Amino acid sequence: MENDKGTLVDLYIPRHCSATNRLITAQDHASIQIQVADVDADGKAIKGQGTTIAICGRIRAQGDSDDSINRIATKEGLLKNVWSYTR
Repeated sequence: MENDKGTLVDLYIPRHCSATNRLITAQDHASIQIQVADVDADGKAIKGQGTTIAICGRIRAQGDSDDSINRIATKEGLLKNVWSYTR
């Protein structure tokens, strides 16, 4: 929720799983969130820029988190030749 000045005033903003788009609740203690930094031509991280990948505990319990992270990273252009639809 935003106030009249346009700043966020909520204490808790829920996250969604990047693989399934399911809501990650506050009780899901098995969920993870990975921040992959964008880098410049010299290989140094650009401050404040990156891609966030959130995986819920259910995907991790099924053992599909590695495949999901590879799929999302390939879709975002972070990986090449790691994951394909034909496998």
